[in-house]
Amino acid sequence: MKRIGVIGGGTMGQGIAEMLSEKGLEVYLMEQSEQKLNWSYEQIEMSLDKQIEKWAITQSEKKLILSRIQLVTDYSKLSQCDMVIETITEDLEKKDEVFAKLDEHCPANIILASNTSTLSLTEMAGKTRHPERVIGLHFIPPVSKINLVEIIRGLKTSEETFNATKTFVEDTIQKNGIMVYESPGFVTTRLICILINEALHVLQEGVASAEDIDTAMRVGYDFKYGPLEACDRYGLDSVLAAMERMFREFGDIKYRPSFLLKKMVRAGHLGVKTGEGFFRYDKDGDRIK
Repeated sequence: MKRIGVIGGGTMGQGIAEMLSEKGLEVYLMEQSEQKLNWSYEQIEMSLDKQIEKWAITQSEKKLILSRIQLVTDYSKLSQCDMVIETITEDLEKKDEVFAKLDEHCPANIILASNTSTLSLTEMAGKTRHPERVIGLHFIPPVSKINLVEIIRGLKTSEETFNATKTFVEDTIQKNGIMVYESPGFVTTRLICILINEALHVLQEGVASAEDIDTAMRVGYDFKYGPLEACDRYGLDSVLAAMERMFREFGDIKYRPSFLLKKMVRAGHLGVKTGEGFFRYDKDGDRIK
């Protein structure tokens, strides 16, 4: 696979597009409007500038990475891709619309993937004439640093589609791929959300401070981030949406989101994206001590 389409220029779309381009792939980044596309492109450029500041890449490497990213607003352009990855908001109706349009414009040999963290691949595939080519590719943010991808099989995902996708993940972009059969939250979202939710209960009950809860898990269990900072980095609104969906799907009380999480989201404290969640962050996403 040499040419990959990425639909959606939000945080995940930007991260995936940048990572694919860094791996030498040609990327078609698609958004609804030129304005949104330009904003996404600027964010990718800023991300690369931060890498230059840290001596991770050079100016010429930045230019090369950006040169591989083409900005498109027309679905017909994606017919030239080997795979298309959808990364829009976690809204099943909107994702269904995207897959219906992709099915209309992309030949049957093109693999259609979704970066969903909780939604049904089988349902999205049902909106296409070739459900066997639909698969889940759940990247974990930050995409460039986390070397894991969940490869999710829908009910009708073919063996050929799965094998081609696994080869793409492990050989082309050189990440660890784990096979997951469709289930709400898959593996990573299902487990981390329960940990975050329990940390919220501990905080709400006054058992320990946010700082000490995170230190306990970060130092005591060698986590990169504590559960509350992880929540900030995923986005409190995204964690809430995932918890609510799993609670609806499973009906198990352990997935019922903490009231504190709901209150924080209502207050607009969404974490890194707003500069404040359980902790405070600067414009580069670094913790303000």
